[in-house]
Amino acid sequence: MSNEIEIIGLTIRECRLKKGWTQEALASASGLHPSYIGGIERGQRNLGLINLMKIAKALDVHPSQLFAHIER
Repeated sequence: MSNEIEIIGLTIRECRLKKGWTQEALASASGLHPSYIGGIERGQRNLGLINLMKIAKALDVHPSQLFAHIER
């Protein structure tokens, strides 16, 4: 399971960097704390559904995009 968490974190980081945002900018746009965003991107935090939706909305991506790199 932790591998999937790491993959989602890396996908979020990739989307954030494509927008040219810092972790602080994503945190501000999503209403989450910057250290929480950092923990997610490093695969150290288990991301809840509500927060995943906040991040997807802030990044202007469909939530399913954040799962795109996970193998079945």
